[in-house]
Amino acid sequence: MRKRKQGGQIVVISDRWFVRYYEHRNVGGALQRKRVSHPLGPVTTRGKYPPADIEAAAEAHMQTINNAVIPAERNIGLCDFAENVYYPWVEQFKRPSTCKAYRDIWRCQLKPIVSRERGNLKDIRTFTVQGWLNQLGKGKLSRNTLKHVKSTLSGMFTLARRLGFFDGANPVQGSGVNPAASEPGETYAYSLEEIQKFLSVLPAPSDTAFAVAAFAGLRFGEIQGLDWSDYHDSALWVSRSVWNGHVGAPKTKKSAAPVPVIRQLAERLELHRLRAGDPQIGPIFANSVGGRLNLNNLLSRTMLPAVNRCAVCGVSEGKPHLKQDHDYARNDHIPEWHGWHACRRGLASNLNRLGVDDSVIQRMLRHSNISVTQTYYIKTAGDDVRNAMGKLEENYAAQTAAQTLRDSDRTVRQDSGAMPESVN
Repeated sequence: MRKRKQGGQIVVISDRWFVRYYEHRNVGGALQRKRVSHPLGPVTTRGKYPPADIEAAAEAHMQTINNAVIPAERNIGLCDFAENVYYPWVEQFKRPSTCKAYRDIWRCQLKPIVSRERGNLKDIRTFTVQGWLNQLGKGKLSRNTLKHVKSTLSGMFTLARRLGFFDGANPVQGSGVNPAASEPGETYAYSLEEIQKFLSVLPAPSDTAFAVAAFAGLRFGEIQGLDWSDYHDSALWVSRSVWNGHVGAPKTKKSAAPVPVIRQLAERLELHRLRAGDPQIGPIFANSVGGRLNLNNLLSRTMLPAVNRCAVCGVSEGKPHLKQDHDYARNDHIPEWHGWHACRRGLASNLNRLGVDDSVIQRMLRHSNISVTQTYYIKTAGDDVRNAMGKLEENYAAQTAAQTLRDSDRTVRQDSGAMPESVN
């Protein structure tokens, strides 16, 4: 049956021109005939008839409606597509941690804005996406968060086009985030001195877990996923990652690789094995019932109390210190905790300080791209910068002192005390 073409009706709503028409939409899995109003532009004339440019815009829009290639069953809103199509697909093909990150972006940033729009997925254009990004850019979101929002939207439209819910170029392309948005906070990397102090105050088994992060550079989930069978030939063979109880493959193919174990870490691992009864199989970091130890629990129950101690009495911060007869004052001789990933950045930075080539550091951290290692992991400490500039100063001074100026019409002898003439 041939589809009847519509001409549309141009109306005024709140000082704006709209074109009204009917179309079939998929609402909750059922096809419904809906009356739709599409904005054309502001009212700029006093007459009751639309000007020529509004009529032309209405005609152009109705052509897209009459010639639409999107079938009615795929004519849905962005909210319906996100919750009923996109996120089930993400749960099936993406890592659980990635899925949670995408869902948080949708729930906290995108859905409150998108749900106000009554338009369909197929009608969204670049200026619509830009409007959403502009609204989000007025808040306190950092530039990196806005980029993550934009990337999530782009992924939605890529899948929509692939599955036949959208026809045309990805509308996220060409949009931009607020250039005045705040820069993300500077990340931290533990120095060798800080690592040594941490290891001196952390009790077992948290000291061993911290040593694996600091000396092998393993990620949080990779540490939780280590088995004793993965430790052989003087290396830790990364083969799995654990996130919130979900056991999966490492982050990337390059991440599934052996990491050499230095003597200091090997000694701690063997001592940890002896404390656990010399096991040969099972998790390296196990809980009381033999399952995998939750490092977040280890952090809150053991590590932070050991790190945040009072300088006066040595008692941990919080409830343990409430019975003391003095105010809590943190012991500044113990480094502050900046997260597990600061160990990984610290390994990269410490190797760089020791003169190790960046490409070797990349292989050590198992990054797929050396630019990631150089941009986000190698942190140049303030002392390193000052020492480097000091070496430059000494070298320049030595070269200047050794230089012998030629005696010519435009130069002066080094011991004359006169100033050279300017050279045009």
